[in-house]
Parts: sequence; structure tokens; C-alpha cells
Amino acid sequence: MTGKGFAGLPVLSLESRRAREMAQLITNHGGRPTVAPSTREVPSGPNPEEAAFAAGLAKGEFQMVIFMTGVGTRALAQAIEPVCPREQLVAGLSRTAVVARGPKPVTVLREFGVPIALTVPEPNTWREILRTLDQNAAILPLEGARVAVQEHGLPSPELYSGLSQRGALVFAIPVYKWAPPEDDRPLRQAIAELARGEFGVVLFTSSVQAHHLFRFADELKMRDEVLQALRRAVVGSIGPVTSETLREYGISIDLEPLHPKMGFLVMETAEQSARLVEAKKLAG
Repeated sequence: MTGKGFAGLPVLSLESRRAREMAQLITNHGGRPTVAPSTREVPSGPNPEEAAFAAGLAKGEFQMVIFMTGVGTRALAQAIEPVCPREQLVAGLSRTAVVARGPKPVTVLREFGVPIALTVPEPNTWREILRTLDQNAAILPLEGARVAVQEHGLPSPELYSGLSQRGALVFAIPVYKWAPPEDDRPLRQAIAELARGEFGVVLFTSSVQAHHLFRFADELKMRDEVLQALRRAVVGSIGPVTSETLREYGISIDLEPLHPKMGFLVMETAEQSARLVEAKKLAG
């Protein structure tokens, strides 16, 4: 009962930036996609933290910089460019231990020509960041180090706490924040359809999608119906952070892919969908 794809199941995704790609992936794996964008990235700057980071980097005040996302890495470089041109940014980072949370910031940093001291392995959560730093504590000690962290839409209190417990002085840099889509009609329509039980599979690729789903469900007074529908549907989550958020809302996760990537999420959920649907039916 595996490997046959979605077999015509209606599949809901709340992906925004890669909505077209998500729809095509679902179609390629035999599903009937509804992709309702749920978020948009809004620049937080120019803001005082970005300016302070640029000044501090030029003065050599940071011993480490942690880049959380590729989008955020590029956005930060663009935001501070008037006071910190690209060559100055690269020079400052080249004198600093640069930590990249996974392949996306690695791609941007390599494009810039920035040496990378550490790359955090999958699934790229705050736990892997701290574990990687612990494993390299002899060469990159945190005690007394001033560590800048490029935020990725939301603060990461667990990471900041873990760094502080290891003696670091944390400087968070908000680069962008997550906001609802400018046109929220598709999302509202998808929530109404979800509440009616019209989707057999729901895929989440970020925590903020869950937050915005329930924000709008509350506005529509459909939270209970949405919760019940998600408990009946097959729920796929891209990775541990998103799964943790979904569980906080009372949603069980049916599948997390081997690698926390969108393509793997769609493929593995499709391959297991028949088995998972049957298990849901048997569970009532």
C-alpha cells in the first residue's frame, strides 16, 4: 500500500513563496492540489539592530555570527548596504566565526565569498545549532563571546537561552517578520473547505503556517471544525520545529520526511498516503 502516490486525494498546502512548485509537486504525485498562501515576508528594517550589527562588525565586536536563513542573509546584506557595503560586510565576516544553519544560508554566503566556520546539519533546528557548537567548543568557545543571530521571522528563545547558558552574549538581529498574505481570500476559502472536511491530506512547511491558519480560523469562528478536520486528515510536517508547533495546537503528525525539504515531504507523504488514510479510518 505504498508507492502509488496520492491517487487523486485532495491535498491542501499553505505554502507561499514556492506555491507554484508545491502545486506541481502534488500534481506530479497524483494529488489534487489546493495551495493557499498563508504568509509573506515583510522587512523589519531599516532598524536599530541592523545598524548596530553593521557598526559592531566593522569594529570587530562580534566573535560569531549565526545565519538562520538564506532569505534573511541576503535581506540583512541589502538592509545594511548603505552603511556597510558588500566588500566591507565580507571583510568583517571573514574576521568572524560564521555559522550557517543549513544549505540555504550556505549558498548565499558562498555567493558573497564569506568563509563558513560551521554548517549545522539536518534537521537544522536550534538543537542542532547548539549541539554543533558544543562539538566545536574547543575551537569556537562561547564563554564571553558576543554572538549575533540573524532572526528568521520570529525570535528563537530556545537558541538564545542555550547560547546564554554557555556564556555567550546574544545580539539578535530582526531582518524580516511574517505577516498574513495581502490577499487573504484564498486562505479563508481553504479554511472553510478544510472545516467541511474536503481535504484528505494537509501539508505544512513552516510553523508560521500553523499560526496563521489558526489565527484566521479563530476570526472565522471555525477553530473547532478545523481541529477536527486536521485530526481526520493525513498531516505531513516538514520537520521537528513545525511538528512541535502543530502539537502545541493539538494536532498529531502522521509523517515527517527523512530530509526536511519540500520535495521529500510531498514524495514521502504521497508514497505513504494510502496506508495513512487507512490507519486514520481504522482509528475512527
